Amino acid sequence: MEYVSRVPRSPLDGLIDDLYYLEGVPPYARLTLPPMPAALLIVNLGAPFRIRAGTDIETAEYADGCVITMPTRAFEFGYPLQTRSVGVHFKPWGLAPFLQMPAAELCDRPVTVEQVWGRPAIAELRDRLATADAPHQMLTLLEEELMRRLCETAGLGLVRHRSSALAATDGAVAIRDLRVAASVSSTHLAQRFKELIGVTPKRLARTYRFTATVFAINPAEPIDLGELAGRAGYFDQAHFGHQFRAFTGLTPTRYIEIRRRFLREHPGHALDGRPLSAD
Repeated sequence: MEYVSRVPRSPLDGLIDDLYYLEGVPPYARLTLPPMPAALLIVNLGAPFRIRAGTDIETAEYADGCVITMPTRAFEFGYPLQTRSVGVHFKPWGLAPFLQMPAAELCDRPVTVEQVWGRPAIAELRDRLATADAPHQMLTLLEEELMRRLCETAGLGLVRHRSSALAATDGAVAIRDLRVAASVSSTHLAQRFKELIGVTPKRLARTYRFTATVFAINPAEPIDLGELAGRAGYFDQAHFGHQFRAFTGLTPTRYIEIRRRFLREHPGHALDGRPLSAD
């Protein structure tokens, strides 16, 4: 599977972790993506893919691509035999300048790119991407589209600075300290976060903490779940297991089994570490 990635130029680099191109045969037909402190935009150039955003929401098909604000639950992606797309991994606050609605309206409810940018615009963009000569040219076209759509967003500086403090400490900063540093009320801070990220500061902090815990797991080595729970700040392993399952959709033991299976069956794969087999 081919995966090409690069960081965009300024000022997009303050909103985006990377632009990427993906093409090839997925490692599994169904992949689970645990919650990450990030938002996602995918412009699909191949056969439609499917997303199930939790057990209480029906699986939906996406032909032109999708937009996902920062999730609070694991999503299941169903891929065709061959997939081809370009996309954007946004920082939690980075999608806001490209949306036409509050991020909270899309929380855990993926929408098509057409619903956000309109059918004529996404059709034209897909046509230009499909005729590009190489992945890097496609990423340049996507970057130009994002630059063209970039707009001023009220409250973005506040949310970006406070979110960056959470990112730098893996969510360890007290929410009260965020409010005091910003000289705003708790209500105002929470409202801005929900408008621009889709979740409260407390939820974002929790996501950073759990993401750090999950990525600290080395499935190639023996793992002591009690020690893992302690490092994550839990004295009760059962409580940690409950929170881990709520976060990833899996128990810690099952998560480790799936990660080990991925390493065993697809060593060195471009997607290792984020999506998990749902098969």
